[in-house]
Amino acid sequence: MHKRNILRQNYTLFSRPYQLKLPLEIGHVIPDDDCVRLLGQFVEELDLRDLYSTYSKVKENQVSPRQMLKIMLYAYHEHNYSSRGIEKACRRDINYMYLLEGRSAPDHATIARFRSIHFAQVADKYLAMTVRYLMELGEISGREIFIDGTKIEANANKYTFVWKKAVTKNQAKLLDKTALLVQECIETYGLREIWHGQVKEKHLGKLLKRLYKIKDEEGAEFVHGSGCRKTQLQKHIELLEEYTERLKEYSQKLEVLGDRNSYSKTDPDATFMRMKEDAMLNGQLKPAYNLQLGVDSGYISWLSLSPKPNDMGTLIPFLTGMEATLRHKYPVVVADAGYESEENYSFLEDRGITAMIKPSNYEISKTKKYKTDISRKENMPYDPDGDFYTCMNGCQLHALRVDKRKTFSGYVREETIYHCEDCLGCPCKSECMKGRNWKTPEEERFKRLSVSKKFERQRKECLERITSEEGIKLRVNRSIQAEGAFALWKEDGSFRQFLCRGQANVYAESVLMAIAQNIDNLHRRIQNGKLGTHLYEVA
Repeated sequence: MHKRNILRQNYTLFSRPYQLKLPLEIGHVIPDDDCVRLLGQFVEELDLRDLYSTYSKVKENQVSPRQMLKIMLYAYHEHNYSSRGIEKACRRDINYMYLLEGRSAPDHATIARFRSIHFAQVADKYLAMTVRYLMELGEISGREIFIDGTKIEANANKYTFVWKKAVTKNQAKLLDKTALLVQECIETYGLREIWHGQVKEKHLGKLLKRLYKIKDEEGAEFVHGSGCRKTQLQKHIELLEEYTERLKEYSQKLEVLGDRNSYSKTDPDATFMRMKEDAMLNGQLKPAYNLQLGVDSGYISWLSLSPKPNDMGTLIPFLTGMEATLRHKYPVVVADAGYESEENYSFLEDRGITAMIKPSNYEISKTKKYKTDISRKENMPYDPDGDFYTCMNGCQLHALRVDKRKTFSGYVREETIYHCEDCLGCPCKSECMKGRNWKTPEEERFKRLSVSKKFERQRKECLERITSEEGIKLRVNRSIQAEGAFALWKEDGSFRQFLCRGQANVYAESVLMAIAQNIDNLHRRIQNGKLGTHLYEVA
């Protein structure tokens, strides 16, 4: 073969002829115990009418929504998350061809639209449908749910941040400048005062109309460009228009922020959080989502996304959303110390749910330093009849008053303030009242304790439950199942950043990952003969 022939556009002109032998049915090439067969059968058991309803019309010659769901789930099962990577696999991988059932491979735009436009509308319904189906199979117990959270980076630029504190500060400065400008315009043109106490955007609009009316009456013409001298009226109008636009911008930013302290301009639904993956080792904040997973018997039974960086405020929305969509209430909730709060305890208590939450001081309370710290109320004897604490020096701290404090979420917490009136000349004062930022001298200080009796009772009851034989078994299973689920996402699947933008699309991406992981877990249990295993035994 001549060298110039290989440069032809048609590569078949000079290829060697040979007879390719393939079976008529492509499924004969795939092993009988391959996970792709189980995945296809699993999707066939689901009711796909809600998914089909997101399409205005399904053409006969295109890939059906049922086949699209199959290849998307299998792609996430194979840790292939990119739409272009999935398109490439559909053209080359025999397992994808098996799921397509002879249809031509969809392009990357069709795959991206299915994920963000069609499946995103019904993602929560199909996660609930998958979980209910696994319950019917006896794979999910429906008794204990193990909850944990992790932060996954959003598909957004790290330097496109908007901070609520900066926006409110600049807005207040601009309002002060605007008030001075409005007052100057009123005095200059003899206008009636249109604002009382505080300038708002509607006042600027009214003032602009009056100034434009003056411009029309005087027949003034505005000039622009170098060498042109602007009139005082033109300067005032241009400044008012500039201030109005900036105030609108600040209002829009505050509306997007809502209860959050920050967001990213690239993905406004993402919040800046401190991540464990810190390559610069400087505590840099990155746009991310707080992903909450609820695991039962090794299967992901529910998930949610939260803009809050901590786990404490995510438990109630997680359980409320799960019960509303899944239509099932778990009698036992197992979580780590990050979820402990009086509000969470009370929510579970009112609904008759057993809380298995590790106290936040559980580990540190075992140390010698904690046990010998005389300033802590845990190390002071308490008399329930007299309602007082006794300090190291034998002095009594009696209840002074009851304060009501409202948390950020609106929960009202009652705290009893205990006060000691006999601290003068106490030899233990330096150890009992620590701190360097006291405003009063040491000889004038008196010991005070702030105690929530309801929270202390709930923490004591929960501590007794988690230290029992059953509690230890559930805590061990939480470490294995909940944290193991995140290990499969981040370490095994290398899923450390979302590809989609917007909370709805990110949620759809998370649901695809969860369903694919559940099917893979079912496949492994079928092949290893471990069906019906709900809890791991403690050695």
